[in-house]
Amino acid sequence: MPPQDMTTAASPSGGAAPEPTGSEHLLDALQHQVAVFARRAEQTRLGGLGQVRNSMDRAAYLLLNRLDREGPMGVKALAAGMGIDSSTVTRQVAPLVDTGLVKRTSHPEDGRAVVLQLSPRGQARLEEVRSSRRELMTQVTDGWTAEERETFCTLLTRFNISLAARQTSHQAPPAG
Repeated sequence: MPPQDMTTAASPSGGAAPEPTGSEHLLDALQHQVAVFARRAEQTRLGGLGQVRNSMDRAAYLLLNRLDREGPMGVKALAAGMGIDSSTVTRQVAPLVDTGLVKRTSHPEDGRAVVLQLSPRGQARLEEVRSSRRELMTQVTDGWTAEERETFCTLLTRFNISLAARQTSHQAPPAG
């Protein structure tokens, strides 16, 4: 569905708003498609392919993925790697520990420190969700070439990196 036609929008003063330029139309279309994507991604997570298999809280999925890819780590390292604060990670990890997807263990070099580690149950659940999501991506991009999938993945990764960099720069304390 195309974005709202901007040529008929009224300005705050009651007159017709100026017609957007070509680049403004493109940016309007981009922001609209990102919003639609976010909504559809959430709808899919809540009740799409495989429903229960595919359904996992976004925060849980990202935390489990990070622990799987980078191995056991403390809350501070996990928070730093995800670009969120330690209290948020602690809050998000608690239900994962309670359900047995993540386990807390002593740090191998400093027994007083605690590290978070993906449990065998967490590994199995993560693989179940990944498999379901792989199948969903296969179905959604059916008819796409391998090159189109790769290009989309490259551009989406670049977009996410740019968003993260923007967020980081806006959270940095002022110099001085």
